[in-house]
Amino acid sequence: MSVITGTNWNAYDAATMTAREIYGRTLAELGRQNSKIVGLTADLEKTTAIVHFGEAFPERFFNVGIAEQNMFGIAAGLAKAGLIPFASTMAVFACMRAGEQIRTDIAYQNLPVKIIATHAGISFGHAGTTHHCTEDFAIMRAIANMTVICPADGIETSKAVQACADTPGPVYIRIGRGFEPPCYENDDYTFEIGKAITMRDGADLTIICCGVAVLQAINAAKTLADSDGVSVRVINMHTIKPIDREAILKAVTDTRRILTIEEHNVEGGLGDAVASVIAESGKGCAFLKHGLYDTFATIGYAEDLYSHYGLDANGIVDKVREMMGTEFEADENWDDE
Repeated sequence: MSVITGTNWNAYDAATMTAREIYGRTLAELGRQNSKIVGLTADLEKTTAIVHFGEAFPERFFNVGIAEQNMFGIAAGLAKAGLIPFASTMAVFACMRAGEQIRTDIAYQNLPVKIIATHAGISFGHAGTTHHCTEDFAIMRAIANMTVICPADGIETSKAVQACADTPGPVYIRIGRGFEPPCYENDDYTFEIGKAITMRDGADLTIICCGVAVLQAINAAKTLADSDGVSVRVINMHTIKPIDREAILKAVTDTRRILTIEEHNVEGGLGDAVASVIAESGKGCAFLKHGLYDTFATIGYAEDLYSHYGLDANGIVDKVREMMGTEFEADENWDDE
């Protein structure tokens, strides 16, 4: 799947465009290819960048005002009529303010509504705790029929938006607010919902991460290789649900140390999803979840918050060093367990 390009931009502009900007432009290009795609917003068309779709297709674009619950109810109705609605708002408003409508109107009927949630995690840090969203993985992965995706950068956002348009049922895509640096140099890789991507191979420890944590984990792995001689595998688990069990269990077998990194509460998020796979497999390993430790984030600019909570490369280096001192069962034969 290639990155969609418009007449005066492409997703390689991710270094100067936000992921949400690339989302809006990608959706506008998809709209030209598929007349069934419609867009909805709750008075945040510019903030979420779906404005690009609205400008291209005003007759297929609906601004419902500051009424997120109504927006998702309307999206469900449009889906029942055979359309493919893309509904955009901030993550905190989608998963909590309109959580019942998403669950009952959309997911319960398994309708193809695509929820594009921006300003997720602590990316809108200076707006305050009311605008942070560090619970959405836990909420959305617990809703039946829901696919949950967290792209690593603008290029992957473009790929995820394209992929979800052809995916049956509801999809939740989580993206940030700011100018998150790109992880990928180009779009020459295969993106498949439910299939993780190994960004860097390693034999001593595996970091399983998503979203903004992916680039930070890659940078941490490079530092650890140079300074500590530690070989770290980095897995971009861009799909939280359905999760790639095969990639997780291969990492357990190969490295026996698993560290999860997420811009989310460690309760109910990516770490818990990975832990469930490992526990059900019966395989033992050293395991650690890293993110926000059952707390609401303080207020500040996103870059400062990533540093404060150890979600930047330096913080990840510290966590890997902590884990390298842990022990695990040396016997690699699990047949007797």
